[in-house]
Amino acid sequence: MDDARVSSCGADGELTLDGSVPVVEITGLWTKFGRTVVHQDLNLTIENGEILSIVGGSGTGKTVLLRQMLGLERPARGCVRVFNEDISLADAAHLQQLRNHWGMLFQEGALYSALTVFENIAQPMLELHALPPELIRDAVLLKMNMVGLGPEHANKMPSDLSGGMVKRAALARALALEPKLLFLDEPTAGLDPDRSESFVSLIKSLHRELGLTVVMVTHDLDTLFALSTRIAVLAEKHVIAIGPTREVVQVDHPFIKKFFLGARGRRALEALDTPNDWQDADQSAHNAYEAEL
Repeated sequence: MDDARVSSCGADGELTLDGSVPVVEITGLWTKFGRTVVHQDLNLTIENGEILSIVGGSGTGKTVLLRQMLGLERPARGCVRVFNEDISLADAAHLQQLRNHWGMLFQEGALYSALTVFENIAQPMLELHALPPELIRDAVLLKMNMVGLGPEHANKMPSDLSGGMVKRAALARALALEPKLLFLDEPTAGLDPDRSESFVSLIKSLHRELGLTVVMVTHDLDTLFALSTRIAVLAEKHVIAIGPTREVVQVDHPFIKKFFLGARGRRALEALDTPNDWQDADQSAHNAYEAEL
């Protein structure tokens, strides 16, 4: 393979948000850093309304793949379609328009430290240069309420927030433009078990209520099993397995056995077998949130 970036998408399609085509479709993707090949002829399809989790060992390019779906990095070869558009070839202006249809929750929240919670959540709306201030104010307070942040937190700085509240504020910002697609990078990293469970419950409820398609990278098995509709496993430069949790863990591969079927993985799988009581889960999430305040 030469170093020229090549798209294999063919003719570009029209932006499609109605679920008639896959939300994300990756075909023949190669990722190279110098002479190092990270992905080779990688294929992945993400369907409307699912929560697709990406896992893999160190160096398998999980975060790189996420960044390519976001248009932050471009593959050496292959096609990355999001909402039926080849974003690997989109120019900067068109890519920015496409980004209005998805949200991103970064691992550490990535809030602007010099802006208040309100200003952080308002930032994507302000960048549109089309919304009146009163509408932005109402929308920000609505998003804060959706993620369990009361209006009393609007004028706080990120440094005044607990880790769990930073995640909630960052999630509110990711949802600011009412996206159809939500990307999560290690969403529960740095949270204690109670706050992690609370945040997982929040993502579950938002997924149901908003009809989101979610793409998540995580190494946390409890989060992975609690949220995933399907799991895609990266190894050997490809997606070596993809499907519901129970199907993936039965694949005979060294990484899958080590990652999913060790002592920690077995404990998480046992928890997966426990029937969910949503009232108890919601109460647990509420109690954990109250503890943060």
